[in-house]
Amino acid sequence: MVTLAVIGAGLRGIGYAQHALATGRARVVAVAEPDPGRRERLAAEHGIPPEHTFASWQKLLAVPRLADAVIVATQDRMHLGPAVRAAELGYHILLEKPMAPTEEEAAAIAEAAGRNGVILAVCHVMRYTPYTRALKELIDGGRIGQIMNIQHLEQVGWWHQAHSFVRGNWSVEAESASMLLAKACHDLDWIVHIKGALPERISSFGNLVHFRAESAPAGAAKRCLDCPIEPDCPYSARRLYLGCLGDPDKEYWPLSAVTADHTEAGVLAALRDGPYGRCVYACDNDVVDTQVVTMEFADGTSATCTVTAFAALEHRKTRVFGTRGSIEGDGVRLTVHDFVTDEITEILTTAGQDASAATGHGGGDAAMLDAFVAAVAQGDPALVLTSGTESLATHRVVWTAERARHTGTVTPLQKGPAIHA
Repeated sequence: MVTLAVIGAGLRGIGYAQHALATGRARVVAVAEPDPGRRERLAAEHGIPPEHTFASWQKLLAVPRLADAVIVATQDRMHLGPAVRAAELGYHILLEKPMAPTEEEAAAIAEAAGRNGVILAVCHVMRYTPYTRALKELIDGGRIGQIMNIQHLEQVGWWHQAHSFVRGNWSVEAESASMLLAKACHDLDWIVHIKGALPERISSFGNLVHFRAESAPAGAAKRCLDCPIEPDCPYSARRLYLGCLGDPDKEYWPLSAVTADHTEAGVLAALRDGPYGRCVYACDNDVVDTQVVTMEFADGTSATCTVTAFAALEHRKTRVFGTRGSIEGDGVRLTVHDFVTDEITEILTTAGQDASAATGHGGGDAAMLDAFVAAVAQGDPALVLTSGTESLATHRVVWTAERARHTGTVTPLQKGPAIHA
């Protein structure tokens, strides 16, 4: 059985560990987590002995290798150190996305994995969903001919934007990453996967338009619990987090990011004093709330990706236009229009309706972890759908898009030096 060490016992690390336990395909044997409550809960759930329980990744990786592989699920800006050190010790690595906030750090991680001959799998979970597999099979099989254009929509969700990117851990770019990297590196990676090629030129437009002080309604207070207009506000923290109580999925996420006390009193106390009770118009956020990326490929075809807060949190929606047909998808269902016969065929995949992290991103989380465990068990890196070099390449699409956005230019893809993995 494959053994795993978990670095970062937040929601992502806990989720992957729980899936490993549920399937019986892997066993978690060590954990590193600075928060004592989270560390102790994960250790107890998996029967990890005290000598394999660490308060930091540095302490875990200062001892001889304890497992076959490590899950690096720390905050975005804390990936470089543990990933590189784990590679040097011979751990295979499952790395939460994004790889790192900068190209230099991501390249260093990919180089370390290649130099030490370990499997590096980045958590591009969208590649692994049954929906994506079905769509990719149709396209690669020539069902709609040559792809001419892809239109892709990432609906962050109005409350998810408020939770993660206004009040939460990904609200300030200097402390985490750009919105495009933190949230939509999934999407640009997915478009490249579907198209089967990297773009040549990229442009982008995006701004922080709404979640600003000047957008606050008259009379708004600094905290939702004190606000006279809170009942009529779409971003009410009181409504959002009290509404999670009694729902196991929502208590896991987003509520567990707010408080471990899943009672009305516990939630209200967290909203009174913590960051998640702040008015969305009175936070320190600076990441965009809407962005569009346009890509041109070497064959002259194109793709667009729209990322917006102002929609329901649902599966991504995509239209793929080809020379012999088109496909429209909503993350669960694919509708194929054949231009030769003029027939329309509907394909229902096994992806669940819920696209959120609470239920595993439409099956992507579970399938990705299963693929990684199988790759480690069989010593076959081809079982994971992205190598470190491939993930680095699609991350470079994100960084190029950000350069284009900031400079107002159409920018050639910055490919950087090759990394041999």
